[in-house]
Amino acid sequence: MKKVEIKGIIPPIVTPMYEDESINTEELRRQVDRQIENGAHALFCFGTNGEGFILNGAEKKLILETVVDQTAGRVPVYAGTGCISTKETIEQSKMAEAAGADVLSIITPSFAKASQAELYTHYEAVAKAVDMPIVLYNIPARTGNALEPETVARLAEIDNIVGAKDSSGNFDNLKAYIERTKDKDFAILAGNDGSILGCLKAGGAGGIAGRANVYPHTMAEIYNCFAAGDLEKAQYWQDSVLSLGDVLKLGNPNTIIKIATNLVGYPVGPCRAPFNQISEEGLAALKKVLEENRQKGLK
Repeated sequence: MKKVEIKGIIPPIVTPMYEDESINTEELRRQVDRQIENGAHALFCFGTNGEGFILNGAEKKLILETVVDQTAGRVPVYAGTGCISTKETIEQSKMAEAAGADVLSIITPSFAKASQAELYTHYEAVAKAVDMPIVLYNIPARTGNALEPETVARLAEIDNIVGAKDSSGNFDNLKAYIERTKDKDFAILAGNDGSILGCLKAGGAGGIAGRANVYPHTMAEIYNCFAAGDLEKAQYWQDSVLSLGDVLKLGNPNTIIKIATNLVGYPVGPCRAPFNQISEEGLAALKKVLEENRQKGLK
């Protein structure tokens, strides 16, 4: 299995689309370069902010192949391959392996309630089917299924399950992931942008940061300053994106992130319907925050 260090700020890169909702690969290539030039430590295709939940298999293959090609080995490329069924998750994971992804990020199955035993068996089967590093992805508010710390610790015993992203919003859960796996070569990533520095201080490895689509340099500096031992500066960068986080509460967060990316000058297009609207109040608040952050020099 290829060895990949799981660390840093990993943008779940937005999927640029034209107005007819087809994939804009030209803009996707520009976003790859923008992220890497601004310090991204890896790229994550079709995560939540990449609208992986609403893309079909052919689109995912196109996106991943485009990102792998444009990245050209400069940073690792992650692919979100989790589906509801184990069978389809394995199919998507093998597609990503063939397309040249470096790491798989696998969200828990959704809609139907799964026991911890079923979740363990699911991930174990996928891990056996591919020869790639796997990062577990816990986001129970979206999927309805939570990976308990005990289950993560058990899964960490499997050689190619090398990390976990926690988007539960419960910092105690994230810390429990770190505590239960600290004796293993296992990386914990924050899935909530506001928790990245806290995750690092607790022994985590970084974060998969949706706000990096708007402010790639700013988000990368949280990790870079922490790694350099400058905790004061790391805290400054962490605090600088709080106002954008407040605006995300006014609608679907990944919709607002994509709209914000457009507003700061990058034509990534709309989110796919029906998840493509923002209220007038939300849009006004977003524009106000983006202007304030522009004046502060965030980028």
